[in-house]
Amino acid sequence: MTKAAELAKMGEVLTNSQIGGRRNIVINGAMQVAQRGSVTFDHAATGTANLYGLDRFQFQSAALDQLEGTITQVADAPVGFTNSLKWTTTEPESAIAANETFDCCQKIEAQDLQQLAFGTSSAKKLTLRFYVKSSVTGTYGINIFKADSTARQLTSTYAISSANTWEEKTITIPADTDSSGTIANDNGEGLRITWHLGTGSDFTSANNALTWTDYANAGWAFGHAQNNVALTDNATWQLTGVQLEVGEQATPFEHRSFGEELLLCQRYHYRAGKAESAFTNFGQGWAVSATAASIQVPLPVEMRSEPSVSTNDVQISDDVNAAIDCTVVNVNVATGTRQLAVLEASVASGATQYRSYALRGSNNTASHVSLSAEL
Repeated sequence: MTKAAELAKMGEVLTNSQIGGRRNIVINGAMQVAQRGSVTFDHAATGTANLYGLDRFQFQSAALDQLEGTITQVADAPVGFTNSLKWTTTEPESAIAANETFDCCQKIEAQDLQQLAFGTSSAKKLTLRFYVKSSVTGTYGINIFKADSTARQLTSTYAISSANTWEEKTITIPADTDSSGTIANDNGEGLRITWHLGTGSDFTSANNALTWTDYANAGWAFGHAQNNVALTDNATWQLTGVQLEVGEQATPFEHRSFGEELLLCQRYHYRAGKAESAFTNFGQGWAVSATAASIQVPLPVEMRSEPSVSTNDVQISDDVNAAIDCTVVNVNVATGTRQLAVLEASVASGATQYRSYALRGSNNTASHVSLSAEL
């Protein structure tokens, strides 16, 4: 290559790639943050499952009959990384019927995607790169889905060539210049990256390989051909080093500090208190009656929307009298904000009106208060 051609090529790379500032649009791509710890997927318990394991990565399913498994953060990763997300099948599906689906995805907030200029003639291409490892070789499907207004999608595939071996995959995603490709500038879902693990024939017949089209079920998983992760006992599938960036050039993975990555995750999910510790304090407040207390829980970052709450084995305590077990804890949307959650903790009886109370865990390291504003 002549010097002139080399300089021209360099100019093209600079024009089409984002080489400065934050490049990785994906959150927790190095699988550093796992606020929920290990979780168990059970089709019978969750129905059409939408279960988060490691932060920002959600396992979805529809119409399954038997599938169960675990989602864990493991210290097994390619060079340059420490952790990966690991799915392990503990009870396989007997067969994948035409209407059944099972996948892993990350949903990306719409207002974080305005630089893509989708829906205009200036729309930009994207590059997706990730590392994957599985006990099952074969061809797997990827879907890129746009949720806003007119739903749009395209598909691609990647091949796992060697069992139980880390492999790097790179996919270039074309720009969506169609006017229906516009991504709203709001806090809703903008794009979704989906890694298919089990998909029935209802979702694989329409060819939209690397071509943006309006959403249709038949094109959801075109090209996906390997369902045995869901069909094989003890089958595994692992993922790490996920990076989505503007441009056609895959650049080195953007490593962020753990603290920065944690804050990015906590916009969508916040697990209050000290992890795996009994009698952890989650918030402070006062009794509004003998059977209820109003508790304030400061949030480390503004959440995407007013959160919902889930708890396990929590109490209210005034640090003098015996703690009182909570029966129900709900979010008070009227008085809470995206920076401060106000919880209404119900007890059977025994609270003293206007007395100060803390909301805390019991003598149980699994006690928790979790606030969620996931997409």
